[in-house]
Amino acid sequence: MTDVTGAPADVLHTLFHSDQGGHEQVVLCQDRATGLKAVIAIHSTALGPALGGTRYYPYATEAEAVADALNLARGMSYKNAMAGLDHGGGKAVIIGDPERDKTEELLLAYGRMVASLGGRYVTACDVGTYVADMDVVARECRWTTGRSPENGGAGDSSVLTAFGVYQGMRASAQHLWGDPSLRGRKVGIAGVGKVGHHLVEHLLAEGAQVVITDVRREAVGRISDQHPTVQVVADTEELIRVEGLDIYAPCALGGALNDDSVPVLTAKIVCGAANNQLAHPGVEKDLADRGILYAPDYVVNAGGVIQVADELHGFDFDRCKAKASKIFDTTLAIFARAKDDGIPPAAAADRIAEQRMAEARAAR
Repeated sequence: MTDVTGAPADVLHTLFHSDQGGHEQVVLCQDRATGLKAVIAIHSTALGPALGGTRYYPYATEAEAVADALNLARGMSYKNAMAGLDHGGGKAVIIGDPERDKTEELLLAYGRMVASLGGRYVTACDVGTYVADMDVVARECRWTTGRSPENGGAGDSSVLTAFGVYQGMRASAQHLWGDPSLRGRKVGIAGVGKVGHHLVEHLLAEGAQVVITDVRREAVGRISDQHPTVQVVADTEELIRVEGLDIYAPCALGGALNDDSVPVLTAKIVCGAANNQLAHPGVEKDLADRGILYAPDYVVNAGGVIQVADELHGFDFDRCKAKASKIFDTTLAIFARAKDDGIPPAAAADRIAEQRMAEARAAR
């Protein structure tokens, strides 16, 4: 079923009617000369200009791309609120294979699309886009962050994203076991790309046991070459069943926690960098019912957005790292709120974020 525009009705229902909607603006972008097809979704500007990355991905359908942009933008509103940033939430997706379709001309066309919003949306890197890409986009759009140091930016935001996830793991360990140390703990990481490989370094430095998997052989090979003691398993299905696993860290695409994975998960803590880890509402309760502590993804993976937001004001790495280290305290506060309210941590984080956004709207 479609509406008069030809868009699937369920996408429009998500936008205008469901709890997952409430978006302020959604822009469909097309540039025939370069082949650009993109969706820019602005969920909220209550706290300030919407800030969120650009995902370049070969979506099976345009409807899937729109739905992903809507979900990711909403997640950025909550992430930015919980990170204490004066930014709302937005996200963009470019439809296509970044290895095959990405060109300088296409990125410049995309930059013009973002610029047309006049600063309501500030873009950065995400899956399929990199610092070099943002340097190109910035040639057409000053509302671009995540650029290279040579072009006035902060460089790779995955460094502080991994650091924030690491702080979230330490807070989770403190809450569950009474000690933030991860020494001797067995941590499984699904996805050792831009963020995951930095996370491996943090964990090994503290003396944790690390088990990894990734669909890309080269990503696994890089870790194995540098750290032969790291255990490698075939896939995520095997990883979540590893005996004695203490912490599971989903660091690839979303939906890792679902009706199939949660019942067989051996870990006692889930804390990872992937966005939108909960496949659908209710999964957070399933985790709680199994006694698995879930550190909300948009809280612990906020180190990167803290970094790119700081770039807009003149980047200082030490200042950003100090802000990212507060993810430890924020995560503990969420667990305390969850206990007090008798709700899962994901719901507690949502309540805190929604309260901050509501207060900002009321103060306008």
